[in-house]
Amino acid sequence: MMQFLKTRKKIVILVVVLAALGLAFFAWRGQGSAQTTYQTVKVERGELIATVGATGTVRARQSATLVWQTGGLVDKVNVSVGERVTADAVLASLAPRSVSQNVILAQADLANAQRALDDLMASDTARAQAWIALRASETAYDNAKSKYDAMETGNYEYERVVYTTIRGRKVATLETVTVDQVDDQTLADAKADMDLKKAQYDDAQRAYDRLKDGPNSTDIAAAQARVDAAQATLDMARLTAPFAGTVTDVRLLPGDQVTAGMAGFRVDDLSHLLVDVELSEVDINHVAAGQTLTLTFDAILGKEDHGEVTQVAEAGNVVQGVVNFTVTVRIMDADKQVKPGMTAAVNITVKKLEDQILIPNRAVRLVDGKRVVYVLRDGNPVMVEVSLGSSSDTASVLAGGGVEVGDLIILNPPAASSAGGGPPFMR
Repeated sequence: MMQFLKTRKKIVILVVVLAALGLAFFAWRGQGSAQTTYQTVKVERGELIATVGATGTVRARQSATLVWQTGGLVDKVNVSVGERVTADAVLASLAPRSVSQNVILAQADLANAQRALDDLMASDTARAQAWIALRASETAYDNAKSKYDAMETGNYEYERVVYTTIRGRKVATLETVTVDQVDDQTLADAKADMDLKKAQYDDAQRAYDRLKDGPNSTDIAAAQARVDAAQATLDMARLTAPFAGTVTDVRLLPGDQVTAGMAGFRVDDLSHLLVDVELSEVDINHVAAGQTLTLTFDAILGKEDHGEVTQVAEAGNVVQGVVNFTVTVRIMDADKQVKPGMTAAVNITVKKLEDQILIPNRAVRLVDGKRVVYVLRDGNPVMVEVSLGSSSDTASVLAGGGVEVGDLIILNPPAASSAGGGPPFMR
């Protein structure tokens, strides 16, 4: 019995050893098979598109939140969310009796200011009056100058009243008197009078010059300012669209009590949607206005829109030691699904090269400081040194090396040669 147990034990041990050797053999064989099975891709010519990407938030080209400038009771609300409006369209107004007194009186002020402006533009009375004043001041100056000149030359004549008695009655007559010389004070008084008349004449000439060709531009501007001031006060009782766009938010109902500073509407110009993205200083010199791009949206699966770069910032912003530049892009084919506030991933095409020999990035390795790829030749991997040019996320342009179109590039070269060393990406 003991001998039987010993024999059985030896058999079990032998079976275990044989099983272990079998597993080792199949593992070795499988490993050798893996070493000789390679994933390859044929080298071809194609187009390389280099891009830089970032994310940003969709916004409208113009956006405005309209707030009340005065308090009162809402009388009318003329629009609803989603409605398109034109510039200066009245969106809502306050009940006239609920607003402050200065707003109510602005209606009368506007009427008076507009009438004054119309009179200024249409009436010729001011020009005619200026002409009469000019002629009168010219005559007064000529007389004063003649008087002074005569006194100064010693040939001054003037008329004086002489009274005579005829048949018991006093009769007044004018008598011309010639004076050869006047005293200094009289001459000085004449000079001062002449200077005054000359100044008055110059003033009249300037007044006429301002009006001779129609209303003076300064007077028109002043009258228009009074009209605008009255209109601005009156407009405090209503909210108007500052530009053509779409009403995207309404916070009012008729009968609501509002105060100054309360928001009433939001209006967006949805005809032009933009996205602002922040790009690293490493990428910014590759980006320029006019470059094309693609956009995808977190909120819209399977949708890709197209756009172009419209503006590149000339100065960077430093945030936590990182320098970024703001780039603004315009969405060219946005539909109603794309809305302001959505997150968009932007990929800007910074370089497009056609008919280039392309090398897959995942096939490139770094060996002894040199970039190499492995080409399958006669069933064996052959290491070939290469130099690469521009790159995208998936491929690089072959700038030099012993690789030709049609060669089979190994994507999973031998393990002993798989040292990392990807291509020089654009970024």
